Amino acid sequence: MKELFTIGDLSKLFQVKIATLRYYDEIGLLKPEYIDEKTNYRYYSTQQFERLSTIKYLRALGLPISELLEFFDYRDTDKLIEMLKRQQTEIANKKRELELVERKISRRLTQIYDATTNPLDTIMEVKLPKLRVAHLTQDYRLGEDIEYPIAELRKNFNIEENIFLGKIGISVAFKDIQSHKFDRYNSIFMVLEEGDKIPKAAVIFPSREYLRVRFRGTHVNAALFYEKLLNYIKKHNYNIIDDSIEITLIDYGITNNVDKYVTEILLPFSR
Repeated sequence: MKELFTIGDLSKLFQVKIATLRYYDEIGLLKPEYIDEKTNYRYYSTQQFERLSTIKYLRALGLPISELLEFFDYRDTDKLIEMLKRQQTEIANKKRELELVERKISRRLTQIYDATTNPLDTIMEVKLPKLRVAHLTQDYRLGEDIEYPIAELRKNFNIEENIFLGKIGISVAFKDIQSHKFDRYNSIFMVLEEGDKIPKAAVIFPSREYLRVRFRGTHVNAALFYEKLLNYIKKHNYNIIDDSIEITLIDYGITNNVDKYVTEILLPFSR
């Protein structure tokens, strides 16, 4: 049987990159049995096999290099149990995070599908569940940069920016809707989803009935559809009971094609 093995031999036997084995040597995690002073070649004996197997096993469990160094310095059963329990907790936390991400992806896919397949320019009477929102009372007029108030919203509610940012909405005040003034908004809000950190100052939009219309375009194109909603309300003898909810379901955050933008207006009403 071969007594010493080159770093290449060890790399092939254990399917570990040569660069990784050199790194393990440099940090003292896995020292070779012998180094040829003339060639600087590293040679390993079977005594290193068990240690490398343990390293591979613990790395496969996700333990960081720093903990492996600590384990081999104080190797015993209690130390291994402590490390594995700590790693088990960390993995459980990551699992919950990934499950949350999966649910967010599923919701986003559902929202995009819903926005692209439901009829446009059609008024519907819908009842929606309550919405938790981070809400900021701030005037905004069409044509102004909406990114600044969004940044203020995040700052005020300590909302971390991430790829699953909740839907952003704006509202036309009840009195302005009655006066047919649709070029200014009185608030901006972010819809908070399951798993989001709910700020103490979050506002709840109650579950209630809305008139809903979706149209191709953005807030700039909304005035015509507010008028359609008001005509519908007048025709059916309904009453507006609160500010509107206006959300761009598909915008520049999803597509570069402005012809695919979809905006939704929700107008709370009573019969």
